[in-house]
Amino acid sequence: MARKRLLTPAELDHEDESIIWSLRPRTLDECIGQREAVERLRIGIEAAKMRSEPLEHLLLYGPPGLGKTTFAHIVANELGVDIHVCSGSALERAGDIMGYLLNLRYGDVLFIDEIHRLPRGVEEFLYSVMDRFVVSFPISKRVGVKPPEFKLQAFTLIGATTRAGSISRPLRERFGICIRLDFYSVEELTEIVKRSARLLGVPIDHFGAEEIAKRSRGTPRIANRLLRRVRDYAEVKGDGRITRRIADEALRMEGIDEHGLDSLDRRYLEVLICEYNGGPAGVEALSALLQEDATTLEDMVEPYLLKIGLIRRTPQGRVATKKAYCILGIEEGSRSGTQLGLF
Repeated sequence: MARKRLLTPAELDHEDESIIWSLRPRTLDECIGQREAVERLRIGIEAAKMRSEPLEHLLLYGPPGLGKTTFAHIVANELGVDIHVCSGSALERAGDIMGYLLNLRYGDVLFIDEIHRLPRGVEEFLYSVMDRFVVSFPISKRVGVKPPEFKLQAFTLIGATTRAGSISRPLRERFGICIRLDFYSVEELTEIVKRSARLLGVPIDHFGAEEIAKRSRGTPRIANRLLRRVRDYAEVKGDGRITRRIADEALRMEGIDEHGLDSLDRRYLEVLICEYNGGPAGVEALSALLQEDATTLEDMVEPYLLKIGLIRRTPQGRVATKKAYCILGIEEGSRSGTQLGLF
C-alpha cells in the first residue's frame, strides 16, 4: 500500500489522535493567526454570554487543515458548554440526527463537519430546527393534518466545509455568522511550530521552526505533522535538537522541497507543462494522466499551487505560470517530459 502524503491537509489514518489534540489551542487567547476570525468569534461569544443566549449558528469554511474543527471546540470551551460532533456524510436521513438533537442541552454546540455533504432531506429537516428549535413528526398522511411539533433546547449549530459554494442558499442563509479561514503566514506557522515543540518537549531554534513553517503549505496540521517527522530525524541523526540544517535534511528525505512541494505537486506541474504545453488543461484530463482522483487534485493539490502562484484557473482550464517553469527548471515552450524523468 502506498504511503499517504505527508503534505495532505487531511488527517492521516495512522496519526496519533491524542498527540494531535494535545497540540491544538483550547481558547481564543491560545490561537496564533486568523486574527479576524478570532476577533469576530470573541465578539460574538462575549455578546452571547452577556445576553445569556446561545451563540448564533456559525459556518466555518476554507481549505482543509486550517482549524475549523479546532475553532468549533474552542467556541464550546469559551461558552462553557458541551459539543456534539457528527459528519454530514454520516447523516443519511432525518432520523440519524434526531439522537444528537434530543441530547442537546440549552446553549450546547452541535458541530457538523463536511456540512456540504448533507442529503437534501436532512438539510430541509434542519430548517425548522435552526429557525425555531422545533422538529416536526409527520405521523399522518391525511391532507390538512398538521404534524405535531417537539420543542428543542436552543443550541448553536456550527457547520464546517471546504466547499461553501456547494451549500444551498437556504441553508447558508440560516447561519448568523459566516467565517472564512485562510492560509497562515510563515511567521504565524513559525510560532505555531515553536509552541508545538514546547508542548512535545522538543528543543528547536527559531531557524529550524522557520524551515518547517516554510514547507507547511500555510497549514498548521501539516506543520505539526512535519515537526514530528523532523523530531524523529533529529533524535536518530543528530543530538535531538532541531536546527535549520536538520529540518532541511529531514524534509528533503521525505521528498519535500524548499517550496513546500512534494512528488505529487511536481508531477502535476510537469504534466501540465510537458503534456499540455503549460495549459490550459482541465482537471479531469490532469487527473487521468496522474491517475489521481480529480477531487484530490482540487482539494489537496491545487489550493496551495494557486496560493503560491504556480498555476492559474481560467474558464478553459489550469495554466502554469512562469514561476512554475522556473521552479521546475524548464524552459517555456518545452514539451519534453523525458528530461524530467516523467515518462
